[in-house]
Amino acid sequence: MSINELTSRVENDQVLVLEHIFGAPRDLVFKMFKEPEHLKHWWGPIGWDLPVCHIDFRPGGTWHFCMKCIDRNQGEFYGMESWGKVVYKDIIEPEMISYTDYFSDADGNIDESLPSSEITLEFIDLGDKTRLVNRAEYVSAEALKTVMDMGMLEGITETWNRLEEHLKEVK
Repeated sequence: MSINELTSRVENDQVLVLEHIFGAPRDLVFKMFKEPEHLKHWWGPIGWDLPVCHIDFRPGGTWHFCMKCIDRNQGEFYGMESWGKVVYKDIIEPEMISYTDYFSDADGNIDESLPSSEITLEFIDLGDKTRLVNRAEYVSAEALKTVMDMGMLEGITETWNRLEEHLKEVK
């Protein structure tokens, strides 16, 4: 796998595994996931901004955020907001972050009509590079299909490409 190449596979019909090698040391890549001032630069697909990013980075803490489409060329998506809420379960700095990822509203109320996922991010030290392994487990194959149909794979690909660009700027 080369830098900028995202690989994905589905395990047991309900676990999506994404892997990517970033051209930056593990400590720096990990830092990008815990600090709002960094997340605001790269979280979300191309043409989306992160105007709200409240993070309490600790086990039991939450991250409440809003992605907003700021690209007029995205037509009906322009101006759209997508709210999310993360509840952190376990953090081993700089090796691993696990959390439950929910869709939410602006007040942080969880949207039960959309599937949540159990996420584990593993940061593997490759010297001056980092392999990031993202395991997202859904309650069912149908729940995974729902988020895939929403364009989640394209969105995470664009998001991680934005992260790669931000890492180049801060290195």
